[in-house]
Amino acid sequence: MLNPRDFLHSLFDAALAAVHPAVCVPAQLPDPATVKGRIVVVGAGKAAAAMAQAVENVWSNELHRVTGLVVTRYGHGAPTRRIEVVEAAHPVPDAAGQDAARRILALVQGLNEDDLVLALMSGGGSALLALPAPGITLAEKQARTRELLKNGASIHEINAERKRMSAIKGGKLAAAALPARVLTLAISDVPGDDPATIASGPTVPAPGEPAFSRCATRLIATATDALNAAAEVARQAGIEPLVLGDRIEGEAREVAKAMAGIALSCRDHGLPLAPPCVILSGGETTVTVRGGGRGGRNAEFLLALALALKAAPDIHAIACDTDGIDGSEDNAGALIGPETLARTGEMDARARLMDNDAYSFFAARGDLVVTGPTRTNVNDFRAILIEP
Repeated sequence: MLNPRDFLHSLFDAALAAVHPAVCVPAQLPDPATVKGRIVVVGAGKAAAAMAQAVENVWSNELHRVTGLVVTRYGHGAPTRRIEVVEAAHPVPDAAGQDAARRILALVQGLNEDDLVLALMSGGGSALLALPAPGITLAEKQARTRELLKNGASIHEINAERKRMSAIKGGKLAAAALPARVLTLAISDVPGDDPATIASGPTVPAPGEPAFSRCATRLIATATDALNAAAEVARQAGIEPLVLGDRIEGEAREVAKAMAGIALSCRDHGLPLAPPCVILSGGETTVTVRGGGRGGRNAEFLLALALALKAAPDIHAIACDTDGIDGSEDNAGALIGPETLARTGEMDARARLMDNDAYSFFAARGDLVVTGPTRTNVNDFRAILIEP
């Protein structure tokens, strides 16, 4: 008999496995033997260290030709031999990220047409490459980032501001590397997978600029890949998936109300799918912080979902950030089921939601999903299971 929680965990595990750098990097790497000159590897993001590790594993016979530096979030590092890994703060940048960005910019300067810059970019890279533009201080960038996060700004709004305040983003790193060839491998954490938005596009110039004709970008993993992997696991279990896509954005608690409506329609009317089925979605919700509690957007989504479902029988859900960190907490996300509100009642749940304290709510019930850093990042993963 299907255990709903184990099943939901298996979907999340499959999603993570499909977008891990060890899986998606190797097939996209060029043959280093075809590069006449130097090979410089740079990168930034929550997956950057694991991506660098994958590069080294594939290029093990040519590592003597490789130099490089990548920056990742504290705790998201991985052991490497030739490519240095630096850890820095996210989502609010710090001095370690600023120093790493300065060193990365220096590494790509002075190259020639025979050289290759391999850029490894993933979600989180925008905050980690913290090199302020002239006239802007790190303290000003930090204050602006905190303001945007507190007010529930979207990833597109935050990255646009980061580009404006940066000396390395928005194609500036690629410009510094010219005339070398620049190949970017990107793991996307942004709805729509725009390469110019991933890590704020340090190596992605504006289209149509002839000076950057030797720059290329390959998307090697996306939220859609993760959702498709989870959907296949569901099919193999005899459960029909409904994939809503990877562009779900908006306030977490409002998205939860819409998702609850779809789930209840499936249960009560068999539309758009009859049970057993699972609703899968990705993207990035936001939270406008008004309370003083703890919790990321996935935990807040789930608490609002539980309230909207009103302990409806036969509906269970998981919501997690694929980087393993929901907001700034130590959990990836959480789980809910029909029993979630029964333990303490609706009044406590509503009070916790009003205080943005979903983490404490789920921690008290043992319902947190804790993975630790996954070393990949394709943003949010949500699955709602409707049983017969």
